[in-house]
Amino acid sequence: MDILVQVGPMLAIVVVFYLLLLLPEKKRKKQYAAMLEGLQLNDEIITRGGVIGKIVSLEVEEMILESGPNNVRIKFAKSSIASKIYKQE
Repeated sequence: MDILVQVGPMLAIVVVFYLLLLLPEKKRKKQYAAMLEGLQLNDEIITRGGVIGKIVSLEVEEMILESGPNNVRIKFAKSSIASKIYKQE
């Protein structure tokens, strides 16, 4: 019984830590992976560096974005995507 009293609070802290920190992070990673899988040509995205552009070429690990008023094309790794811009209609 003494062991339960000593270990019980520690186990409770571990469970709370898992529920509050690890589960939401796992869900975010799953959503991010689904967003990457769903990317298509002409989708507008924001990179982790803040570049906003339209996808003009899409490969397995990299893509080419068209950005700016002069339609500059820049090659990025797919892992550099922060989010997809969803158009409001």
